[in-house]
Amino acid sequence: MRKMTGGSAADAQSILDNVGEIACEFASQRSERQRRRGLQNEDFDRLKESGYPLVAVPTEFGGIWEGDNVGTRKVCEILKTLAQGDSSIALVSAMHPAVIGSAGWSTISTAPEPYTKAWEEQRDWAFQTAREGHFWGTIMSEPGSGGDNTQSTSEAKLAEDGFHYQISGQKHFGSGSGMTSFMVTHAVPEGETSPDTFVLDMRNADWDGSSGVELLAAWDGHGMTSTQSHRMLFENFHATRLAFPGDERRKIIAGMDRPQGAFFVAVITGIVEVAVATARQQLDSKRHRMRSYEEVEWAKVEIDAWMVQQSYEGMLREVERGSAPARNTLLAKEAVAELAESLLLRISKIIGGGAYSRHAPYGFWLEDVRALGFLRPPWPLAYERVFQGSWDT
Repeated sequence: MRKMTGGSAADAQSILDNVGEIACEFASQRSERQRRRGLQNEDFDRLKESGYPLVAVPTEFGGIWEGDNVGTRKVCEILKTLAQGDSSIALVSAMHPAVIGSAGWSTISTAPEPYTKAWEEQRDWAFQTAREGHFWGTIMSEPGSGGDNTQSTSEAKLAEDGFHYQISGQKHFGSGSGMTSFMVTHAVPEGETSPDTFVLDMRNADWDGSSGVELLAAWDGHGMTSTQSHRMLFENFHATRLAFPGDERRKIIAGMDRPQGAFFVAVITGIVEVAVATARQQLDSKRHRMRSYEEVEWAKVEIDAWMVQQSYEGMLREVERGSAPARNTLLAKEAVAELAESLLLRISKIIGGGAYSRHAPYGFWLEDVRALGFLRPPWPLAYERVFQGSWDT
């Protein structure tokens, strides 16, 4: 593997090759990895050496990100490859470029006055952290919000220095907790009515409440079991507000029509590809002895797998064309979510009861692909947007 850290020249193909090597190694350990309930630092050290954190850094800052139209496919292919080795690590890794992009650092090059200089400095800092190998994550969701960040009720009080804030509120789905150096979240700034985005420095933060953050519940989900998507309580936790704050920034990002969710689709597509390949190999010796039901179900597996691949490719082509990327990515996300679950269920029926053994990968993969429908935006919010978009001109 070509080690790429610090000032190493970055290119997407080298990172893809490096991640491919790592994914192959992860795949050879699949049975043990699928039983894990937590993440390990050494895996993220490997990804750091591979150059992966540079996927979130624009090329002019020493990374490989070339904007949505070009960069989305490159990052998706890297994540799809990684998911074939370890789906939990792939999902956590997908948050890294998604977070830096959604904050606006890789999409808004210049902020208007009076935020111009502060925004420039904050962008430089964010990209520098990624160049140094730090991973970014998100801990946005709150009880009762339904996955809608605009419904945040967490509070952000201005600190005595007049610059930083102190965040208080309960959050969950903090994917990658313990592995990510920085996390973004939403809270309502003191004296304001709308939530804004804040950065949390999670390095060296104790989770016993002494540093302002307490682990309420460790992640115990059925799918993506090792993502450490913990539930946390923040009490006056030190935070930094985005240097270009508020509604004006959000209007700019909304007007960009970005392909939100594409990275999640790539992860699930990677799982589907390896699941079908694994099942095809396992079933090869009995394909001439399959019963009619098994033959029909396998034919449907092939059809569903083809449709997943077409949805993935179609999504990327629309992004490259700049053709309603936000809506087309949302449609692909929901289509792949339904197809992937159907496909893994069919595979399990054909394999038989042994598919649900913890020595077989299929039951784990089935729960992993189900995660896509719950990723932002979750099912109710996603379908509301699909419906509303049907009549948008």
